[in-house]
Amino acid sequence: ENSLYEFENEIKRSFPYLEFESVVASVRDKERLRQIFEKYRPHVVFHAAAHKHVPLMEESPGEALVNNILGSKNVMDLSDEYLVTRFVMISTDKAVKPTNVMGATKRLSEMILQEKSKEDTKTTFSAVRFGNVLGSNGSVIPIFRKQIELGGPVTVTHPEVTRYFMTIPEAVQLVIQTGAMAKGGEIFILDMGEAVKIMDLAEKVIRLSGYVPGVDIDIEITGLRPGEKLYEELLLQEEGILETSHEKIFVANPLEGTERLREFLKKDDDFEAEVKKVAKEKEEDIRTWLKGMVPFYNPNGNGETLDGY
Repeated sequence: ENSLYEFENEIKRSFPYLEFESVVASVRDKERLRQIFEKYRPHVVFHAAAHKHVPLMEESPGEALVNNILGSKNVMDLSDEYLVTRFVMISTDKAVKPTNVMGATKRLSEMILQEKSKEDTKTTFSAVRFGNVLGSNGSVIPIFRKQIELGGPVTVTHPEVTRYFMTIPEAVQLVIQTGAMAKGGEIFILDMGEAVKIMDLAEKVIRLSGYVPGVDIDIEITGLRPGEKLYEELLLQEEGILETSHEKIFVANPLEGTERLREFLKKDDDFEAEVKKVAKEKEEDIRTWLKGMVPFYNPNGNGETLDGY
């Protein structure tokens, strides 16, 4: 709730005449969410609540299952029930050919959204995938700056690791625009330009801080973390890509959900019970379950090649 408190103060300071209310709740708690939907009757829902830290979710995969999968489904179900006009889920490039639990749970959430869109619903459901947002929670640049303040070293996991980046204002504007153009079931892809080498980014941040890389501040290679890819991809080759009216927004032609998922979703209680049961099992059993649900999930891969499946 501390981040919400800080956000509340920022909104009050920047937009003193804006009417808004902050509410504390967990997406895991469907009945608490129901109270909120009953009270506020929202027209638009942007669903951004997720555990997104890759190495931490490799260590606690059960938490990723309950929060990212069931939490997302809870918000989708209630959006449908309370006739929300538009629902936009924030996804990630790590959902593409995932090599980690976090990415696999986000891809499964996308699949649930796609299945939800096929139902007789008044809500327009869509998801939007993009990479890293500069200055957001967990962004690499604040980490680099902190390491520089402490005298170094600046740590990079691999000399060839690359990532896509965009700024907070750009990400927010594009996400809102995807919600406006959605017709239902789309996975939108944001054009994030060219991928950036993290090594180059580290050197640039050091120089902008007034130091010389390798002389004043060392760069240390620490090795890829659990579940981490060398390269991130924004769509699967099998999905294809379609243009929209916006030059920076594209639509993936989504893969069908698995038959196993469709069977589970026919009975909500069974699916919820299954996810909660699996979440309590051993880490390898959780990964095995995810492999059965999510096409292309490869917990042993690291994304070293951009082609070949």
